[in-house]
Amino acid sequence: MSRELRQADALFDLGRFEQAAELAARHLADEPDDPAALVLLARCRHRLGDEQQALTTVEQALRAQPDFVAAWLMLTHILLATRQYDRAEETARHAVALAPRHWATHYTLGTVLDRSVRAERRHAAYEAARTAVALAPEESDTHFLVGLTAHRLGHHQVAERAYETALRLDPQSSEAHNNLSLLHLRRRWRRPGSWTKAAQGFVRSAALDLNDRQARYNLETMAWGTVAASRWVALAGFVATSMAAAHLRSEPSAGSALVGVLLATAVLVGGWGGWFLWLGRRVPPPLRRPLLLVSRGCTPVLAMAVAVALLALQSVLTLVLWRTGGFGALAFPLFWGAVITYWVSRAVLQRRAPKT
Repeated sequence: MSRELRQADALFDLGRFEQAAELAARHLADEPDDPAALVLLARCRHRLGDEQQALTTVEQALRAQPDFVAAWLMLTHILLATRQYDRAEETARHAVALAPRHWATHYTLGTVLDRSVRAERRHAAYEAARTAVALAPEESDTHFLVGLTAHRLGHHQVAERAYETALRLDPQSSEAHNNLSLLHLRRRWRRPGSWTKAAQGFVRSAALDLNDRQARYNLETMAWGTVAASRWVALAGFVATSMAAAHLRSEPSAGSALVGVLLATAVLVGGWGGWFLWLGRRVPPPLRRPLLLVSRGCTPVLAMAVAVALLALQSVLTLVLWRTGGFGALAFPLFWGAVITYWVSRAVLQRRAPKT
């Protein structure tokens, strides 16, 4: 490999795709049929979003050297990017036939098969990923693919071990952090601390890849779910204070009125005090700022928080200013407002989900 091509390869690894493409093109001006340079140029164009030029370049590499495995693998990735799944599977299988002992061919085939919605192909994807791990046990990508395919098949313990191995080999893998956190989130009702572990993983994933919308969306979902759960505390306070205010306006005895006020106050203070105590234990200090930042930019979370806050405020004012009766009149509009906001904000949040 020439010095110029080595520099281009290094620039590609640094994410400087345009400069890498320029150096590769300069090298090809002298050696137009160099398959390695053509594949590198195709990789650059693929990363720059020019799939047609990438396809033309990699096909030129295959004409120059028909059995060049790297070119077949690159062709598969381009076909995947352009959603030509049948052709992608054909090229991936051809690459495996050319280099059956090369882990990348099995990894690529597993990646292609994993895109299928057919169960038998997903089983085949899992087996291809296991073969890749057997050939390259120190490659984090192979373990991640085992985790991904096992995750889709419902083998959650296998997936968890694979993601953990991938992170041991590459702690900077945002995808592994994100997917492992999805497993923790799934177990949040069965394993204490799983919700917190999931949030920590999503925060790490988002920090490692600022362009990854998936981890951010997962954090938005967790923030919305936390705020939405507080509606039950607000509703309990709403019921307690509405009943206490109605009892007070019926002019009961002083002792009975005092009992009603104390019970409603206990429900409000105990409910919200217990909620914030539980929330403080569930969301440790390092997670609070990221969740607040995510919530601030998420309309469904803000809408749900406003609906819950208004219902809670109405409960307090109804109890304190029970004689006026004005705040009691707002009870049912705010109650139904919270119910409607829950369903509308949930639907809006689901529409914000990025394509996976």
